[in-house]
Amino acid sequence: MSQVYKFAVIGYPLSHSLSKVIHEAALKSCNLEGSYDILPTEPENLVHRIKRLKVEGYNGFNVTIPHKVPITLFLSKFDTNADLIGSVNTVKITEDKNLEGSNTDIYGFVKPIPDDVKENIRDRNAVVLGTGGAARAICAGLVSLGVSTITFYSRNVIDSHAHVEILRQKFPKVKIELKPYTLLDTLKGQKILVNTTPVGMKNFLEGVSPVDFEAIKTLDDDAFVYDIVYNPVKTRLIKYAQDCNKRYVGGLDMLVYQAQKAFEIWTGQVPDVAAMKIAALESLA
Repeated sequence: MSQVYKFAVIGYPLSHSLSKVIHEAALKSCNLEGSYDILPTEPENLVHRIKRLKVEGYNGFNVTIPHKVPITLFLSKFDTNADLIGSVNTVKITEDKNLEGSNTDIYGFVKPIPDDVKENIRDRNAVVLGTGGAARAICAGLVSLGVSTITFYSRNVIDSHAHVEILRQKFPKVKIELKPYTLLDTLKGQKILVNTTPVGMKNFLEGVSPVDFEAIKTLDDDAFVYDIVYNPVKTRLIKYAQDCNKRYVGGLDMLVYQAQKAFEIWTGQVPDVAAMKIAALESLA
């Protein structure tokens, strides 16, 4: 009898999650039987949810806001990336019901960046907008690509200081700076700009860019723009990048690649990324 897989995503809220359609496309592309459930889980219900996932025979689950750090308390094993940044987005449930945590966000972030861009940003400067949950993975990804300086811009420098200090301790060989958004008037000399904030997302300041058009215009000709927001597929920031003839990548690629790696961890099989992305685009249409 062939195995029937059972996966899910936990987080709160999850009303706009594309994980179900992406992973069901992955299952289909590998000719595997299985299902993927959307399980909204408020913080006070995290312990109960984990127990239910074990009891109800799930093989693995994704973790999103606000559980990526709290989930680490329940794990028996971490992969290198999860251990490095203390954040988990993928959990495998073993046959003996142990939980093994991974972070595939770093892979998902790095994979869509073209090889020549990776070479171009080595030993150069990067700008990251926001210091929230996604910023840890983005920082680790940029460090792995060899950038020399990462400047974080935050709307609340006081609250962001502790987060950035953790990153400085994790990555001592990279110069990490923190500046207020009010000082973001030029991006000259920066080779990659990454937006990790929700600004521009559907139902959250949609149609707004986290950076003014005039600032985008100051980017070097060979600079690269990366927006991890995936809905809408083409955010205002991406449109600004297009208008300024800058190369770019949107958040849907990161979403699909991190899902591909999670699926591989759960099943040992590599799904069709193109099929997963098409399923996501159809869902967004």
